[in-house]
Amino acid sequence: MATAKKAAPKKEAAKKTPPAKKTPAVKAEPKKTTATKAAPKKATPVKAASKKKKAATPKKKNVVKKAAPKKYVKKGKKAVISTFQDHNKDTGSPKVQVALLTDRINSLTEHLKEHKKDNHSRRGLILMVGKRRRLLRYISSKDKDLYESITDDLKIRK
Repeated sequence: MATAKKAAPKKEAAKKTPPAKKTPAVKAEPKKTTATKAAPKKATPVKAASKKKKAATPKKKNVVKKAAPKKYVKKGKKAVISTFQDHNKDTGSPKVQVALLTDRINSLTEHLKEHKKDNHSRRGLILMVGKRRRLLRYISSKDKDLYESITDDLKIRK
């Protein structure tokens, strides 16, 4: 039994060849005949309206539209730290980290409502939400009351 194999398309044919260089055309001189000469062609009359240039219309300036006011105003990092810190030099406790992440998450959520196709920022948002979830899980395992107070203050769903 012979099986028919389909011929694979040639790779060489698939490649496009660059266009050939064009050389300027050389006009052949007409043969001189003594018997008759061709009469020169008369130029066809062009409409007067097409010769006139159109009146210059003023170009429209590129007007930059102002962005709509943000619904969420991002708090300053120092303000967030000062409201959630336990003591004067507390900047890295889980409670402060959760508060900072929540502020960034809220800001990025507003950005993504306006820019729906910004998938790079969306990935960052998902990573931040995961990190905040892990920190909240740690806090809830150590102190349930602190977990409840943080979720209430920051308006985070459980």
